[in-house]
Parts: sequence; C-alpha cells; structure tokens
Amino acid sequence: ERDEDDDKRPITLLQQRGIEADVLIPFVRRLEDEIGTERAHEVAREVISEIAREQGERVAEALGRNDLEGFTHVKDSWGGAGGDLTIDTLRQDDQVLEFNVVGCRFAEMYRNMGAADLGFLLSCQRDFSLSEGYSEGLHLQRTQTIMQGAAFCDFRYRLAQPATVSEDAPAVDSDPRG
Repeated sequence: ERDEDDDKRPITLLQQRGIEADVLIPFVRRLEDEIGTERAHEVAREVISEIAREQGERVAEALGRNDLEGFTHVKDSWGGAGGDLTIDTLRQDDQVLEFNVVGCRFAEMYRNMGAADLGFLLSCQRDFSLSEGYSEGLHLQRTQTIMQGAAFCDFRYRLAQPATVSEDAPAVDSDPRG
C-alpha cells in the first residue's frame, strides 16, 4: 500500500545525483568511445556547468537574495540531506564561508557505480557554476576534493567587495602620450 505522502517527499541530492548518474555514466562512456575522452568530458562539463549555473540562479530567486548568508542555507542543505555530506564549518560570516567536507557519500556512490573517475565531472565541478549562478560576486576557491582522492574537500567562499573610489582620489592620466 502506497503512502500518500510518498509523492510529497522530496528526494535527496544524493538520490538525484544517483538517478542522473544512471543515465550520464553510460552516456559519457559512449561519448568517450565515439569522440575521445577529452572531448567527451569537455562536452559534459559544459552542459553540466550551464545546468548548475541556472540552478544557482533559481536558488537565489527562490530565496529572494544572493548574499553569503543566503548561500549558507544552500550549504546547510547539503549537509542536512541525510548525512550525504559531513561538513566542518570553519568560518561563516557575511563576507566569508569556509568549510571542509570530511565525509562524502557522493564519492562512495560513484565508486560503487564503477565511475570514480567521473564523480568530479558529474558532481563536484558543479559547485563553481552553482555559486556563479547564485551571485556573480560569490567566488569559490577549492584546491582538493575527496572525489579526487584527498582526505577532505576545502570549500572557501568569498563575497567580492565592490570597488570604492574616494572623491579625493587623484585623477589618473589615461593619455598614453604622457
């Protein structure tokens, strides 16, 4: 017997990535055979990045904001999705969001699917485009991921500061002739 609430329960991000991976992994493997690994990954990266950028825009629109505080809700949803990610927050304020992902069920899932080599392409690389779509001023720096064999993923988000020009700043001579 079906529970009527089954249709109302959203799937977790891990479940969504698993559903996508069931289609994308064989598709990317076929592309690798047909057009070569490098070009296949380039095409997949472009398409997935565009999707993630659009998702970031939709998140900002749904939240009605695109500041760093709003983005912390996005980060919290990653860790709160049934323990799919274990996150250690290092710093969280209105200018900086720094955290490490120390446990990643996404990496386990791709390994179990025999596609550890595609996990970064299909999942991790989305993070940059998602943040760009969320806010042009939000910049992510990440130097390592569990998916690529590191002990943890280092997420370092910064909110760009608009340049300010003082009224008493000296004029710059832009005439190249001197």
